[in-house]
Amino acid sequence: MKKKFEEIYAEIEKNDSIIIHRHVRPDPDALGSQRGLALLIKNKFPDKKVFTVGQEVDGLSYLGTMDEVSNEIFPNSLVILTDTANRPRIDDKRYSKGNKLIKIDHHPDEDVYGDISLVNTKASSCSEIIADFSFYLDERLPMTAESARLLYAGIVADTGRFLYPATTPHTLEVASKLMEFDFSASEISQLMNTNTKKVAYLSGYVLQNIMISEEGVAHIILTQNMLKEYKASDEDTAPLVSLPGTIEGVLCWAIFVEQPTGTYRCRLRSKGPVINEIAKLHDGGGHPLASGANAADQKEIEEILAQFEELAKNWNTKQ
Repeated sequence: MKKKFEEIYAEIEKNDSIIIHRHVRPDPDALGSQRGLALLIKNKFPDKKVFTVGQEVDGLSYLGTMDEVSNEIFPNSLVILTDTANRPRIDDKRYSKGNKLIKIDHHPDEDVYGDISLVNTKASSCSEIIADFSFYLDERLPMTAESARLLYAGIVADTGRFLYPATTPHTLEVASKLMEFDFSASEISQLMNTNTKKVAYLSGYVLQNIMISEEGVAHIILTQNMLKEYKASDEDTAPLVSLPGTIEGVLCWAIFVEQPTGTYRCRLRSKGPVINEIAKLHDGGGHPLASGANAADQKEIEEILAQFEELAKNWNTKQ
C-alpha cells in the first residue's frame, strides 16, 4: 500500500489539473472519498485546479456539490476514480479522456482498470483508504477539518454506523483520528439518521408488507405505482435497505425497485451467506454481504429469490 500511495502522490504532484470521479447513484462513501480527496489536494496545492464531477444527489448536499468541467480540460488532466469497482458504473464517461487514470477502491477488484490501481478490499470504505493516504503522507498531504468530516461520513455510512462486519479495529482507529479534527461527528450521524416524511412513510410500508420465507429470505417489490403513491423516487429507497435486517429471523434480503423502463434495481444484503456471486449473474456485483444487481422482469426477480433460497438453505444446514 505504501508503494501505491507514493506512486499516486507523485502523479498528484506532477499534474496541475486533476479531475476526480466516483460511481453513479453515489452514497456518502462515494461522495466523501471523492470530495475529501479533492479538498486534501487543494489544501496542499492551492495553485492546482481540482475538480469533482458527477450528478448531484438530493439529500446529500451536506457532502458538497460537483463542478462543471468542459471537455477541453480533460486531455491535460490526471483523472482519479474513487469507490468505483467497474467501469460501467463510473459517473461521467469522459473519465477515459485524461492523460492518466488512477483507481482507488475497496470493492473486489474484478474489473481491473487504471494506469495505477490501489484496491484494498480489507478497508471498510474508500473513505478509510483516502484517510490512510493522508495520514501516511502526513505533512505532504495533511488532513483538514473539512476533509475529515467528509471521510468520517463516508466511513460511518459504509459501515452502517460501525455495525457491519467490514468494521475493523483499524476502521475505528481511523475514525477516532478523524474525530480529533474540528467537526461535529454527532451532526453527521443526525443528518444520516434524518429521513423525509415520504421516506418514513415508505419505511412503514416496507416493514408492514415485506415477505419472509422459512429459510429467512426477505423481499419486497416497490413498483412505480407504489413510488408515485408515496411521491418517492428510486433515490428515496436507499435508506430502506437496512430495514429488513432489523427483523428477527431475516438472513438475507432483497429490495426490488421498479424503474420507469419496467426493469428493476435490486438492492441485495445478507447477514452471512455470500451474495455477490449471485449479483454478478444479474448484471451486478459488490461486496460479499452487500451488493446490487438488475432484473429485466418479474421472472428474473423470481430467479434471484430462488438463488437466495438455495443459498440460505445451505447456510442454515451448516449452522
